[in-house]
Amino acid sequence: MENHLIHIDIEKLMHTANGPMKLTVKTEIGSGELVALFGPSGAGKTTLLRILSGLTDPDKGVVKFGDTVWYDSEKKINLPSQQRNIGFMFQDYALFPNMTVEENILFAQTVKDAKAASELISIFGLNELRKRKPSKLSGGQKQRVALARALARKPQLLLLDEPLSALDAEMRVMLQDEIRHAHELLGTTTIMVSHDLNEVFRLASHVVMIENGEIKKTGKPETVFSDNTISGKVQITGQIARIERQDPINIVTVISGSNQIIKVIAFDSDLENLKLGDQVMVYTKAFNPIISKLG
Repeated sequence: MENHLIHIDIEKLMHTANGPMKLTVKTEIGSGELVALFGPSGAGKTTLLRILSGLTDPDKGVVKFGDTVWYDSEKKINLPSQQRNIGFMFQDYALFPNMTVEENILFAQTVKDAKAASELISIFGLNELRKRKPSKLSGGQKQRVALARALARKPQLLLLDEPLSALDAEMRVMLQDEIRHAHELLGTTTIMVSHDLNEVFRLASHVVMIENGEIKKTGKPETVFSDNTISGKVQITGQIARIERQDPINIVTVISGSNQIIKVIAFDSDLENLKLGDQVMVYTKAFNPIISKLG
């Protein structure tokens, strides 16, 4: 696969609910990464996504994708969205209401290919829905159609703006798997806006944390959010975000509602009835941390 390092060095004055704020981003994103843009609302995450897509222009700076310059304020270069080979999945899915599932996906293709569209329809479990229009679909079904459509043009860069924010917890976990599958299937670079820590731990290989228009930290999720210590004496409730096999034990990462991160040791027998996304309690018994499923 070609190496398409994304180089970003931009400035953009934003008008937020709290007044003017300058978005200043200087970073590089590796080819094939699944990157989470993480931070509070209004920090500049979606604006950065729109700048990468060509839907919003920065005030000045440079955006390069591999050897191709997408934007350079000094050289007056600004490639339109159609020439950037991106797939963009909007928060509201933005499906065409007058088109069927199949027609939405075919419309997005740069080169019309019914066979490739059918493959995407099968991959995302949409065969029985291919002739339905968006008004006849559930939220989760719309999400899968929007993902398939974003992939239909075989983009080199997939941009996802909080794609699961409107869904309930169980559906979120299921569709996080769909996003991971789509990312691996395409082998593309994926950048996803999120402020759900569980989602970031489950999906992202790299995190860019943005606050008040500036990058505060970048790196692997466990580096950005955690000191990587194994907790012994703890008692919290939270959600399982990651299970890592380290023979003969497992390291389980649990994230509480207040974004506290706990890592505990668990044997295979402890995990028999547990999976990613489960709500659990972690507590101490005879100095050993125990994970117990809630509900």
